[in-house]
Amino acid sequence: MKSLPTLFAKRDPLARAAEQRTILRSLPLAHEFEDALRGAGLASLRPTRMEIFQVNVGKVCNQTCRHCHVDAGPDRREVMSRSTLELCLAAVDRSPSLTTVDITGGAPELNPDFRWFVRELRLRGRHVIDRCNLTILETPSHRDLPEFFAEHQVEVVCSLPHYAKLNTDAQRGDGVFDTSIRALRRLNEVGYGSGRAEQRLVLVTNPVGAFLPGAQSSLEREWKRELERRFGARFDALFTITNMPISRYLEWLRESGNLESYMAKLVASFNPRAAEGLMCRNTISIGWDGAIYDCDFNQMLDMKAQIALPHVRDFDFEALALRTIVTDRHCFGCTAGAGSSCGGATT
Repeated sequence: MKSLPTLFAKRDPLARAAEQRTILRSLPLAHEFEDALRGAGLASLRPTRMEIFQVNVGKVCNQTCRHCHVDAGPDRREVMSRSTLELCLAAVDRSPSLTTVDITGGAPELNPDFRWFVRELRLRGRHVIDRCNLTILETPSHRDLPEFFAEHQVEVVCSLPHYAKLNTDAQRGDGVFDTSIRALRRLNEVGYGSGRAEQRLVLVTNPVGAFLPGAQSSLEREWKRELERRFGARFDALFTITNMPISRYLEWLRESGNLESYMAKLVASFNPRAAEGLMCRNTISIGWDGAIYDCDFNQMLDMKAQIALPHVRDFDFEALALRTIVTDRHCFGCTAGAGSSCGGATT
């Protein structure tokens, strides 16, 4: 797998969150996201019941995917420290309703304290999700991860653009598909993808192009049939996620001349029901440096949560439950069509 340089390594202006926000704000849109919310009877977004504590443990990754909203890659060095992970555990301890901890990156498994963090969370009785790119499981130092996941009953949510090699390699790089299928089969060997709740295996697909995902339920049936038929591989559920017009996907949209039309499509596809089920309403997002955000996308745009002390060392569950969620134009990506969240479609 050939690794491309990240925007950060190229010193591209798009590596700066402020530059991305400026570009999005310069586009001629039919109306603003806040106007769409008001039209849906939502003057502003407020949390519902906060249940998910999402932690980005670093931007280091063994891949450099063309659509990555994190701009993660092998040339990044941002990694959450053990002391910040301990602050995250303290926040979880003080917040019994945060029953799920969703660990993401980069490749979260490349954080040197990843396994320690998982063990500590499981000792606390929390459900743990690992956002896995599959190929990390085929690296020599991480080949035992399927067994580790099974032992600790970690839900594994794996990114795979398509069940066809051409589409996957186009988005993730040559050789990624074959490596991903080998990793998927190894997860199957230890019990993942067999319908057991304690070994749940989810695949996540993003469109390979400037369009919205298809219907999640019908795509799931298709993917299950084709992966079983072609490769003997199994999984439990498929999540469809809309590509967010930020970071490297924003770069691709500009270079391909699709930016304005894609944003117009997102605006025209606004779904009020999707707005009601947005992930930012039941999730708190923690950056690798401990800063608090409403969601992973706001995190990448450096739009911190609207509270007095937006850092995990000062974690205040009550204040977060009363906050107004920060929104901007990129939020049309989560409310288009059937909606999009870390848990797939929202309607």
